[in-house]
Amino acid sequence: MASIDLPQALQDYFAFAETTPTRNGRRFSITLPYVRADGRLDRLQWWYHLSTAKEMALGDAASDSLRAEAVERFSVHIERWLHNTRQDLYGNGSIPYVSAEGNRVVAACQVDPSVSEGLEQNGADEVAEPAASDAPAEDVNAAEVQEAGGSTAKSDHRPANKSAFG
Repeated sequence: MASIDLPQALQDYFAFAETTPTRNGRRFSITLPYVRADGRLDRLQWWYHLSTAKEMALGDAASDSLRAEAVERFSVHIERWLHNTRQDLYGNGSIPYVSAEGNRVVAACQVDPSVSEGLEQNGADEVAEPAASDAPAEDVNAAEVQEAGGSTAKSDHRPANKSAFG
């Protein structure tokens, strides 16, 4: 079964939205944002539709009952997705993390200052100061390019458009 290790219920991480109603009815989405193993933000979405006829037939509770059904289906979908891709969903923040089973990345955490008191900072003494020079940075870089055998002349030449349309 899927590994979901969250301090709250999975549904507490969902975001709900409704698009502009059309003559065909109303469209809703449920979104689960998550942080991938490479640190990028991603999302899973579930869309559902409530037709005008169904809304009139079910009355005022139509959107609530349809939402509850969609949340249940989306939860099952997430569990299956995690199981099929062998991933874990975990975390303590407002946006959970997803990574391969057994490869939970330790997220940045709060450091207690009393624990690290008296320890040297990494690289604190190795801060490089910029070289003192009267020449602006562009001239220094130009000199380095010329020493390497390159040209510093700026060109307005743009590559030819080699697409099928150009």
